Amino acid sequence: MQKKIVTRKNVPATDSPYSPAVIYDSLIFVSGQVPVDALKGSITTDDFEEQVEITFQNLKAVLEAAGSSLEDVIKTTVFLINMDDFVKFNGIYKKHFPTDRPARSCIEVSRLPFDAKVEIEAIAHV
Repeated sequence: MQKKIVTRKNVPATDSPYSPAVIYDSLIFVSGQVPVDALKGSITTDDFEEQVEITFQNLKAVLEAAGSSLEDVIKTTVFLINMDDFVKFNGIYKKHFPTDRPARSCIEVSRLPFDAKVEIEAIAHV
């Protein structure tokens, strides 16, 4: 079995020391996505809920670039900088995973890249 590196279309390449996603066999492992505007390379809002929505847009874009989708997600790991946002996060999460929700871990951390308030990584079927 070979691994295949996934990149997002229409997004400038970066010199990051990791790949946006890697496909191995029939699974895709998506690196943590944060609410960075992919074309600007920065976070454009401080609002938690908006950051979550942008993070899901980024996650969806990587999955689609690999031929997968949110419906194919098996497991997510969520990082929040404030667990007080847990209930708000769950409300948005349920919109993106309305049924057959993936397994999930949710962890509070002290800081995230770009000072994001949320980061989501995923494993999905391709």
